[in-house]
Amino acid sequence: MPEDSLPNLVRDLMTVGVLTCTPQTTIPELAQLLLENDLDQIVVLDDGRALGVVGQEELLKAFAEDQDEQLKATDVMREGVPQIPPDIPLRVAAQLMRDQGTRTFFLMHHASGIEYPAAAISYKHYLRLLAAKDLDELRDLGIKAERTLPLDEFIQRREATRKKISKQDS
Repeated sequence: MPEDSLPNLVRDLMTVGVLTCTPQTTIPELAQLLLENDLDQIVVLDDGRALGVVGQEELLKAFAEDQDEQLKATDVMREGVPQIPPDIPLRVAAQLMRDQGTRTFFLMHHASGIEYPAAAISYKHYLRLLAAKDLDELRDLGIKAERTLPLDEFIQRREATRKKISKQDS
């Protein structure tokens, strides 16, 4: 792929929309969320405010220390959210990830004094960029990516939950 056609800034490669959990989410629920959504980290939100992150690292530490599975997200989370602005070069963001020892950066939105995650970029984004044979393989990423409308997304989640419940009842 010609280098001049590659995404150059964080906003060109990020994923808009960030999966979050509540402070009361348990370790098994966190592990399930990370697996189902192929994520490295998830942001812990309380009343719309980002408190911290829980990732594979924190869950592995809890397991190694034989901590109770009923611990909640706030018991194992890393306080603070690793943040990055959308308009810096991807190479700079990659170096910052290495320097700060994080596999995911979040792009935060600020509204009415509340700061919450709006997008993310992770190692997996970079791996997809490195492996892409053409830009079509990256069309679901970046600020220009086509997105599902919130109502359509709600309907999809509702239907998935209904199917899951009906399977459990069977």
